[in-house]
Amino acid sequence: MAKITVQNTEITILKLEEQDYISLTDMASAKGNDSRSADVIKNWIRNRYTIEFLGTWEVIHNPDFKVVEFDHFRKSAGLPSFVLSASEWKT
Repeated sequence: MAKITVQNTEITILKLEEQDYISLTDMASAKGNDSRSADVIKNWIRNRYTIEFLGTWEVIHNPDFKVVEFDHFRKSAGLPSFVLSASEWKT
């Protein structure tokens, strides 16, 4: 694992199968402590634009993507009652 420093925050970079992945948790930690970074990610993942981006990425890169299940997330995203965790997304 490599690390870079961005605005005084250390960010982990993981290489898998010749692809680089950056740690969103590390980036969110710049907003405060670990519990605050979880809130930042929770708020980001429930945003309609984030859901649209994730859906598009999955369609392009994941042949097993469950489009029908995604449609529920897409329709609910951005509503005040909508909550989505990373574990719910990956199932």
